[in-house]
Amino acid sequence: MAHDGHDPAMTHATILPDLLALTAQALPPVARLVSVATENLRQRVSIDGRVSGAAIEAHQSMAHGLSWLATYEQSLRQMQNWAEGLHSQGTFGELEQLLLQIAFGEYLSQMYGGIPMSQGEIIRAQDMGLSHAEMQTFMQGTVQTLSEGGNTQAARERLVALMQEQAANITVGKSGLDDELEMIREQFRRYAVDKILPHAHAWHLKDELIPLEVIQELADMGVFGLTLPEEYGGFGLSKASMAVVTEELSRGYIGVGSLGTRPEIASELILCGGTEEQKQKWLPKLASGEVLPTAVFTEPNTGSDLGSLRTRAVKTDDGYEITGNKTWITHAARTQIMTLLARTDPTTDNHKGLSMFIAEKTPGTDADPFPSEGMTGTEIEVLGYRGMKEYELSFDAFKVKAENLLGGEENKGFKQLMQTFESARIQTAARAVGVAQAALDVSMQYAIDRKQFGKSLIEFPRVSGKLAMMAVEIMIARQLTYFSAWQKDHDKRCDLEAGMAKLLGARVAWAAADNGLQVHGGNGFALEYEISRILCDARILSIFEGAAEIQAQVIARRLLD
Repeated sequence: MAHDGHDPAMTHATILPDLLALTAQALPPVARLVSVATENLRQRVSIDGRVSGAAIEAHQSMAHGLSWLATYEQSLRQMQNWAEGLHSQGTFGELEQLLLQIAFGEYLSQMYGGIPMSQGEIIRAQDMGLSHAEMQTFMQGTVQTLSEGGNTQAARERLVALMQEQAANITVGKSGLDDELEMIREQFRRYAVDKILPHAHAWHLKDELIPLEVIQELADMGVFGLTLPEEYGGFGLSKASMAVVTEELSRGYIGVGSLGTRPEIASELILCGGTEEQKQKWLPKLASGEVLPTAVFTEPNTGSDLGSLRTRAVKTDDGYEITGNKTWITHAARTQIMTLLARTDPTTDNHKGLSMFIAEKTPGTDADPFPSEGMTGTEIEVLGYRGMKEYELSFDAFKVKAENLLGGEENKGFKQLMQTFESARIQTAARAVGVAQAALDVSMQYAIDRKQFGKSLIEFPRVSGKLAMMAVEIMIARQLTYFSAWQKDHDKRCDLEAGMAKLLGARVAWAAADNGLQVHGGNGFALEYEISRILCDARILSIFEGAAEIQAQVIARRLLD
């Protein structure tokens, strides 16, 4: 036994021989497993040859387990694509190889032994109708090799050692993006470091609105019109660029990273469903930041069930009058327009009678947050995700011009909203990656600086192991997010991929923040440390833009299409 306290066995080579070939060979068994699990579920939830929504709910654990299993398959597939791309460029270094190896080792092991959908909810093979014999067949050959030798303590320790050498880099491991996107990343990382990070924690602790000067700076940098066509005042860039910008701004502070979400939703609604007059009037103003929007969809008693909302829009001689209540409305006070969903057909009780409006309002002040006639608002105090504030709004005959009915047609609102979900979930996945990266940033620095028992915390294997798994899962979530953005940019349907990216990204962010706080120990529980804010911010990600349970339900339904 060595006298330095290290096991000599830990000094052997950590990267498996022929790694890329091994990981490639593991993908077909994973695909077969997903296929069998999918058919198992289909048999349980099909009635007279058609998939039944009620039956899916009755077998919800099985359905959601399939969603996670399929998300893991897509995650490993995108990690493989990322690695092969780097290898072809001659940039697949030791650090990247360890990220790939540990990712496969861990996720294959979880597929076999149990996937954590959340704390206390482990979905296991038998829950998805997979037999012991089928799992034995799965756990052999390359899958067994990677499961047993992929995510080892030696591999994790070596990864963290390399991470310390590259501490100044923007991300842990090469992103796989092209030079233009990396330049965009560097620009917004510098902005976040200079203008956001010095103030973010104080904004959070004081529960302050993000200063208008910051919003104007982001507008000047093109954040609010990033993906809008140039003919409407935008930059015409890709959804991938939006993901990169969102990630880096959210890494600074999720509130700043989320400032672009509402313009993204509003612009997509108007671009896809608006009249040409509405596009010409509103899109340039949204892109420039002259007009700030807020999304007004959710109601107190409906949550994710938008088809049941009750807020009504009654047609008048000169437009509409809106009456009802909305909740969890972000950045509602100082915005100029609301993309507002209301029921125009009172004979319906589902999504078919809903319409979308571009409802104009007067921006509020601290003294009078909601000066517009016909609407009032109450702030909802929240744990995290601060900087824009949340409100419950009440409308009483609030007037909307007839010309502001989106698309000029009633009862199209739900369909119009559905067109925005892909982009919104890609952006939320990017926010999650940014928050997770922020957790790794502060936790790794703390682990280096903090001394216990005569050495830095990072020298203890369970501490370094936490940091290693943060880095690995961040890269997995990042590649899944980039892939969904790539699909969107190439006009491919990506609701499934975007949903998977959001589902996994939210869990990764929470795990990173939770483990990061554990690395901080008692100090992490103190408000003065940034990890306390990051933990609060991370918690919202599995709730908004579709709760994790709803997201898993939607994914399962798509897998059965």
